[in-house]
Amino acid sequence: MNIRKDIRNIAIIAHVDHGKTTLVDGMLRQAKVFREGSQIEERVMDSNALERERGITILAKNTAVTYNNVKINIVDTPGHADFGGEVERVLNMVDAALLLVDAVEGPMPQTRFVLRKALALGLKIIVVINKVDRANARVDEVLNETFDLFVELGASDEQADFPVIYAIGLQGRAGYSHTELSHDLTPLFETILKEVPAPRVDEDAPAMMLVTTLEYDNYKGQIGIGRLVAGTLSRGSSVVRLTPRGERIAGRIEYLFGFHNLQKVEIESASAGDIIAVGGFEPLEISDTIAHPDVTEPLPAIMVEEPTVRMTFGVNTSPFAGREGKTGLGTSRRLRQRLYDETRSNVALRVADGETPDKFVVSGRGELHLGILIETMRREGYEFEVSKPEVIFIRGEDGDLLEPVEHVYVEVADEKVGTIVELLGERRGQMQDMRTENGTTYIEYLVPTRGLLGFRAHLMRATSGMGQLHSIFHSYQPISGEVPGRRFGSLVAMEPGTATAYALVNLQQRGTFFITPGTEVYMGMVVGEHIRPEDMPMNVVKAKHLTNFREKPTEVVAGLIPPRQMSLDDMIEFMGDDELLEVTPQSLRLRKRILDTEIRMREDKRRRLMVSG
Repeated sequence: MNIRKDIRNIAIIAHVDHGKTTLVDGMLRQAKVFREGSQIEERVMDSNALERERGITILAKNTAVTYNNVKINIVDTPGHADFGGEVERVLNMVDAALLLVDAVEGPMPQTRFVLRKALALGLKIIVVINKVDRANARVDEVLNETFDLFVELGASDEQADFPVIYAIGLQGRAGYSHTELSHDLTPLFETILKEVPAPRVDEDAPAMMLVTTLEYDNYKGQIGIGRLVAGTLSRGSSVVRLTPRGERIAGRIEYLFGFHNLQKVEIESASAGDIIAVGGFEPLEISDTIAHPDVTEPLPAIMVEEPTVRMTFGVNTSPFAGREGKTGLGTSRRLRQRLYDETRSNVALRVADGETPDKFVVSGRGELHLGILIETMRREGYEFEVSKPEVIFIRGEDGDLLEPVEHVYVEVADEKVGTIVELLGERRGQMQDMRTENGTTYIEYLVPTRGLLGFRAHLMRATSGMGQLHSIFHSYQPISGEVPGRRFGSLVAMEPGTATAYALVNLQQRGTFFITPGTEVYMGMVVGEHIRPEDMPMNVVKAKHLTNFREKPTEVVAGLIPPRQMSLDDMIEFMGDDELLEVTPQSLRLRKRILDTEIRMREDKRRRLMVSG
């Protein structure tokens, strides 16, 4: 075995919004990746449009910088728990991880998740306490909490003896003490070179690479990214693709790339220890092994935790079907193909055929995980409908039904604590810890996933938008009883047509509308939220008879309250059990499963009679 001293492979892991991508920005700047005087966007690694809009990292990405003639391969990872599958697979490519911890918040749910995965793989951990310039920073306490977390997760003595760097990622500064920071990130780079183990490789062994990430190029086709764990690969080499299912497909390396700065660069050959991208196989899947023809056994497949939430995707069946999607992308065949293709790169996602040929059950890590898939497909031109999210139950060893439970962290102003305790208490939450600092209260709960579906909207309203909630899967536990559902019913259009200001003004005391005058509606379409628990059919297309020509037109809309702007996430959280969300490239519409008002009311009456006795 040889030691490659010219290379280091690291991942940057942390809880959401603790500054991973911003720190990578600073590392790229100081490694002279950008031209002098060039205009540089913030969070340059968040290249996906959805990532920029939401301010979060969704997909793990590779980059590489050179420092003191050593190439440092860097993998930027998502911080949100719903995208934990991205973290689980890319940790296979690296020898160490930078664990970022916010100097105020300390270790959070995703910190625990990613650290547990990194420790299990035996990675060397460098702790970076970031944002030490924040008001109310508690650097010493956060360091102690981080050490306690290492011990709690079963870190070895060597892993628990971790080096610590203090940083202000936004300013590109780091130091060995939070009171004495360098003017740049030199202490961080020096610590990486000193502490991150250089890859131990066998360059004479047959070549083997595990595919951990997939990309698609319009000209070069499917591209697989991974770490070459042994041997050497050259462009044009004959190789085999070994799948976890035991398949063996012969092929050759048509394209070979290395990473330099922010780009993939075509190279002629690569040696063990390099993180590379290869092309030439179609199809290619996560966990495939690209190897020398002499290799007979694939590398161990990537294992990720199972999904906890599922939704049903189906062909759009609303009266407006086919109006707004791209031609041909609304059929069950194209929808099925797109969903199954997603599982090739999205390892935490599961897709299964539904009860009918035009429905498919899609399971993921959470509402956000599935919501990002819906938004991505919508932007690609697909038109479809989805059902309300529901949790996935499993059977225990003794046959009892178990449900997923989440570890929830809530951050809220002191005066709103009572409201949060009441809301989570009625959702079967069990408080684990509570502390107050500088007017802010931090509360930990164990809450059934059922109780969190649609809860974030309640939290935002109850705290006037000032509360924060983070959660991560904890365990499966016995079902804890009934959880209250949506408190208010829907306002439902009972006639097709175009909504009028006259009708909306006269009906707005019944609730809050989601539509504006001029919106085209159909029977059964949800147009707002009722002020009472039951649904209310209403005629929002009613027009005023023109008998009084002396009245000014502006008088009709003068008293109209602006509608509530509903995002995709809002609609997923608001959706009732008997409702569907119609998704098109141009519109999002909530609707009842049964559109006909009379039939739906008869069904509701029959259901209530069955429940009552």
